[in-house]
Formats: sequence, C-alpha cells, structure tokens
Amino acid sequence: MTAYLNALGLNCALGMDTASVSRALFAGDCSGMRPQAGWVPERVLPVAAVRGELPAIPVALSSQASRNNRLLLQATLQIDAQIQQAIARFGASRIAIVLGTSTSGIDEASRGIARYLQDRQFPGDYDYRQQELGAPAAFLADLYGISGPAHVISTACTSSARALMTARRFLAMGLCDAVLCGGVDSLCRLTLNGFSALEAVSAQRCNPFSRNRNGINIGEAAALFLMTREPASVALLGAGASSDAHHISAPEPSGRGALQAMRKALAQAGLAPEQIGYLNLHGTATAHNDAMESLAVAELFPAGVPCSSTKPLSGHTLGAAGALEAAFCWLSLQPGAVLPPHVWDAIIDPQLPQLAFVQPGQTLQGPRNLMSNSFAFGGNNVSLILGAPT
Repeated sequence: MTAYLNALGLNCALGMDTASVSRALFAGDCSGMRPQAGWVPERVLPVAAVRGELPAIPVALSSQASRNNRLLLQATLQIDAQIQQAIARFGASRIAIVLGTSTSGIDEASRGIARYLQDRQFPGDYDYRQQELGAPAAFLADLYGISGPAHVISTACTSSARALMTARRFLAMGLCDAVLCGGVDSLCRLTLNGFSALEAVSAQRCNPFSRNRNGINIGEAAALFLMTREPASVALLGAGASSDAHHISAPEPSGRGALQAMRKALAQAGLAPEQIGYLNLHGTATAHNDAMESLAVAELFPAGVPCSSTKPLSGHTLGAAGALEAAFCWLSLQPGAVLPPHVWDAIIDPQLPQLAFVQPGQTLQGPRNLMSNSFAFGGNNVSLILGAPT
C-alpha cells in the first residue's frame, strides 16, 4: 500500500512555514542557530529556537497550554483546511493521530515544581497533564474533535520517524482513512542539562563528520503531515527500523543497526541502494554517531550517494527530528527545489569513510527517492524513504 503525504505544516529555527523553511534550508542559512545563556548553568550554548510569534491555545483548551502544544498548533494551522476536508470526507472517527515527542510539557512542569518547592503551592496555570507524553496527541484530538486512534511515540530521537512508520501501518491495516502524523519538541532546561551532563553538547555550531566535531546543538520544531491513501506528489514509500540495544546512550560502533534499518526501508519500498537520489544523514556531530553512520552509509552505498546533515541549520530537534528531516526531504521533492547543503568546516576526518556531501545549490540528479535516517538512545534506528510515486 502506498501512503501519500498530502500536506505539511512545520516550524523550526529556519522559519515558520514551508516557504520560509525552504528558502533558508536550501541556502544553508545557519542564522537561526544563536548562542544563548540561561539554559545550562555557567554556559553559553548555541540553540536553534523557533523565534516567531506562536498562536495562543484556545481558551477551552487552556489546561493544555504548553509551548510544545503552541509549536504544534502553529504547524497544524498551516494545513487546517486540508484537515477539515479530511474530517468532512472520512468522519472524525476515521482520522488517527500519531505523533513523536520527547519533551511534551516538561518545561512547564519543571517551572511548576520549582514554584511548589519555593511556595508550597503550584502556579494557577499548572496542570499535570501538560507533561504527559501523550499530551500533544490529546491536544490535537480535542482541538478537532477527532475520535480515531490518537497516541504519542517517545523513543528519543527516532520518535517522530516511528510516528510516520506507524501512520503508514494504520492506513495499511484499515484502522483509519487519514492520519495526522509528525513530531514536536520544545527547548527545555531538563533536556539541555541532560545532554550537557553527557558532555555531548558543543559550545560552537555543530560540525558533522568533521575531524573537529565535538557535539550537538539542540533545537525545537514541529512538523505535521496529513497522510492518506489519496494520491499526492510525495509518498512515504518505505520505512525500516531496528533496535540493536548496544548501549543506553552510545551507538553500535560498526553501524550494524543503522544498516539494518536502511536495508529494511529499501526492501519495503522495493528499491535498490542505487535508486536513492539523496540521503538526509542523522549526522549529530558527535564522535561516535558520525563514525558509525559513515561506516553504514559507505557499506550500503559503495558508489556514493549525495548526502547531508541538516542539524547545523535546524539543531537536533530530538523527538521532532525524524519528522522534521522527512519534511526537508518532502521540500526537496517540490518543483524547482534543490538539496539541503552539508554545512561544515570541510576538515576531513581521515578515520571516517568519505561521503558525497551535498554542495550549495546542488540539485537532485538521480532517482526521486530520498532517504532520511534517525538514530536514538538504546540503539533505536529508523530509516524512511520518501519519493515521487510513479
């Protein structure tokens, strides 16, 4: 069964809609990555924040007013007309919601707990449900009166890639006729301090696959697709997942799990490696991730494949990253688009296999099938293939 990605709403440090994100993405514009104090004690770190004005949560849903839900709402409103049409056509009970997140409303919860520890009472706007991982899906269901399956997947940095996989499976199983699927994560101190404690955060803009790479930058984003069986210009052709369980936070060093996920995605799509025209790398700019991913990519694509990491542009948006980078592939399949360039210092690491990094202005010359990788703590690996269906 072919699952079509009929509509897309998104925001990230690159912009607040598909047009502005496209312009900045294809230009390799890193201006959304800005140093900020206050997230981690005594450190100024580059973060990729969404800087535009976010819509207010409707009064009737005020108990669900988190920044995470406001990011999601801003992306959702961009495709509101298509969502309303789907509800009118299929009925609210035949619409599903599958999202990925890792933060949900934990930043609001952290502030609420800090207030309680100081004053022995929570703020008036505190609601425990804001921090539940299922909160974004519950919010969208309440917003539109949707009564089909609605849930959130939280598998760290593969969360929203898995959401797209699950959405495709729901359609194939006949559980629904349309799915709102994607991911959302907001900047929060808990996340930044956690990665800082792991010594995984760079004090400079991240530098994927460089000999000088020294860690990630954190960002925030929301990306929401409307997926149906109705033909559209872009489809989710295949998806593959693996769980190598090598280590709680370090990837399996040979890239075995990543390779397995990519091969599964190719098999589901019915494609050979040479039929992939571009690969969006997970490319976090940590020493171990980039090493294992380059090994896996070099083994699967011995003749090379145009590839890039977009994390110097958007930051690592964690639970939203899989959907956001699938969205970047969706944008690259639009008429007149180019490929996202690989932004780095071009200092080659002689210990890594050399990859065919995309240059600024480079267009898609090969097949119109694009792969996007997402890897996560615990050895959780997902690969998606988007393409222009024939």
